[in-house]
Amino acid sequence: MSCVPPGSGWPGDPALPDTPVARDPAEVRRLAEASRTLGELTARQSVCRACPRLVEWRETVAEVKRRAFVQETYWGRPIAGWGEDRPEVLIVGLAPAAHGGNRTGRIFTGDRSGDWLFASLHRTGLAEKETSVHAGDGQRLVGARMLAAVRCAPPANRPEPRERAACLPWLSREVALVAESVRVVVALGGFAWQAIWPALKEAGYVLPRPRPIFGHGAEAEIFREGGSAHLLGCYHPSQQNTFTGRVTARMLDDVFTRANVLRQV
Repeated sequence: MSCVPPGSGWPGDPALPDTPVARDPAEVRRLAEASRTLGELTARQSVCRACPRLVEWRETVAEVKRRAFVQETYWGRPIAGWGEDRPEVLIVGLAPAAHGGNRTGRIFTGDRSGDWLFASLHRTGLAEKETSVHAGDGQRLVGARMLAAVRCAPPANRPEPRERAACLPWLSREVALVAESVRVVVALGGFAWQAIWPALKEAGYVLPRPRPIFGHGAEAEIFREGGSAHLLGCYHPSQQNTFTGRVTARMLDDVFTRANVLRQV
């Protein structure tokens, strides 16, 4: 078995053996729109098989493994959103890493990007611990929820346009289910910034035109019936960015400190 079977006892696994499985983009949309709760939605996200290239890649990685993790069991399934059910801050990333989230079962967990991100979230009061190493490690987001635009680890960290489109209903429905409490959306990287706009629109937000250009610290106010929220841009804490100094710990802290200010407005 090259992935963890649903309902087998993996910490935080939202699915059961009888959770319905989406096997094509049409089924993704149908199951996402029919999900009445976050629990139902995340369970269905976590067993999706709609994109053959992504399914093959994530499961191959889970079977072959990296030498450093050869003794570990890899999750090998899509990564569901996690965190609070009524978050004030929504953190959106690109996709799970092949040997990070695809291994640990939690987005931004078990790799260098996650080390930077969770350290900043802890310093700014949005995470209970400064590290996140595995689902079930006791980490807890405080007033926040984290999700990915694409739920499966893609080859070379590059999902294809059709894969992004197939995954959009999962993202849109999750945004819609938490929209009432959300005050701030933080997009980690230009891809997440681009991906969140159609999801926000499908979730009922009225968006500014023209679309603001992505940048670190970019900010836009978005509106929906009953309230508004702020969208913040943040450079992705990838190794390429952190090693070159394009992203520093202070830069990450500044964005999440700003999120904390805006969530109270």
